[in-house]
Amino acid sequence: MIYSRTVTLLLVLLVLTGCDFSTPEQSSDETATATEEVVGDPTAASKHIKPFREDLPTIGLLMYDGVLQSEVVAASDVFGKPTEAGDQLFNVVTIAQTTAHITTEEGLKLVPDYNFDNAPTLTVLFVPSAYDMYEQVHNEKIVDFIRRKNEETTYTVSNCAGAQLIGESGIADGRKIVTWIGGGEQLQIDYPNLRVQDDSKVTYVEDGKFCSSNGNLASYVSALNVLEKMSSPAHREFVASYLYLERLQEYRWDEVQ
Repeated sequence: MIYSRTVTLLLVLLVLTGCDFSTPEQSSDETATATEEVVGDPTAASKHIKPFREDLPTIGLLMYDGVLQSEVVAASDVFGKPTEAGDQLFNVVTIAQTTAHITTEEGLKLVPDYNFDNAPTLTVLFVPSAYDMYEQVHNEKIVDFIRRKNEETTYTVSNCAGAQLIGESGIADGRKIVTWIGGGEQLQIDYPNLRVQDDSKVTYVEDGKFCSSNGNLASYVSALNVLEKMSSPAHREFVASYLYLERLQEYRWDEVQ
């Protein structure tokens, strides 16, 4: 009877301790190793995050589901680069209707920094496009956000069919604008108060605070031009060289080594 009770007590103790026969030191070390394998170095990601500095201009990148990711990445690429001396010149933030992740047209998932209600004051707002703009153009919250932010921006920039959101907002009536190649005629019909430029000939156009481009990789053109306005020609050239844009311009697809 005593033997039976002793066995039962041992079994209970084994269950409660998880059958861990290691010393406290061994258990702690193994737990730490396991945590590192799952979590990794907590400073590894944070060291790449640039601090938000109140003394710097803030570049806002509008995002929504179905956005063409190159039109978000281009502005981030350009304004996120430091000076040649390594100094940060801008805050670059992403903004969407909510801070839940959005999914780009190409399938990349991005998590916005801010939503429409808590977004900081912006110096520049970049308005990107999607292949189908119906949902965005009919989303009053997006259109109203663009209207509100335009009141504080120094530059408001549209790429590709982002021009439709500019047209819907009414903020650039009477101004020159360009859209995606082949989209200008319909844009002019939908928004007759815009001065739509010939997209077969015009890649980028400026009119006062409003800048626009054909979008996709031409978004780098608009970003670099606005960058020069906010810094200097020398810094624009440095960023362009940082991005190897000359290599891309000079590359011959029929001369693969």
